[in-house]
Amino acid sequence: MNLLLPAELSAGSGFSAVTGVETLGQPPTPDPGGQGEDYGKAAPEALVVLLLFFLAVALLVRSMNKHLRRVPQSFDKEPGADSGDVGTRDAGIREE
Repeated sequence: MNLLLPAELSAGSGFSAVTGVETLGQPPTPDPGGQGEDYGKAAPEALVVLLLFFLAVALLVRSMNKHLRRVPQSFDKEPGADSGDVGTRDAGIREE
């Protein structure tokens, strides 16, 4: 059986003689390297989130600096060992 197609339904139009279905629309274009329709566009919410991250980092750095200033220069001696701190001895307790 021979199938004769009209000239407007040639092989280039997207018509398939086997299934009888014509595809509408443009043929797929090659991917331009991952740069789709939304390439380079960022939502304003992303700027807000980024600014919040920078604020959080700044506050964490400030807090860490405050804590590091309280750290002694050396941990060789116990704090208050040379001054004769009374709070650790039984100085005021009398047994009768």
